[in-house]
Amino acid sequence: MGQFLMDTNVVSDYLSELLPVKGMAFVSDVIDAIPNVSIISQNELLCWNIKDPSIKRYVENFLSDSHIYEITPDVVLRCVSTRKGKKIKTPDAIIAATPVANGLTLFTINEKDFQHIPILKLSNPMTL
Repeated sequence: MGQFLMDTNVVSDYLSELLPVKGMAFVSDVIDAIPNVSIISQNELLCWNIKDPSIKRYVENFLSDSHIYEITPDVVLRCVSTRKGKKIKTPDAIIAATPVANGLTLFTINEKDFQHIPILKLSNPMTL
């Protein structure tokens, strides 16, 4: 199995059990290894207004077990390069730049947001 950076939407759909069977199994395998997330996804996950204490604990445990990728100078340069001449929000550009800078594949359901970045490797748990 290759190395993946999990986008926030993958974590969300996994927790909500909205992924197809193959996607659920694959995400489980990724999570059983050390999951990788960007600092942007960490922020998004921690900002959720979670009412269920067990899900809140799961998200907190997931993040404490994850490798959180910071915004490094290389990520900043790749983010700037990605945003020039393209309509992409800064958080998405940071999420896209992070796996490129670290040799990872972005694991996302939102392929359309990233398909115009040819150097970025994508995988979608909905289409496994």
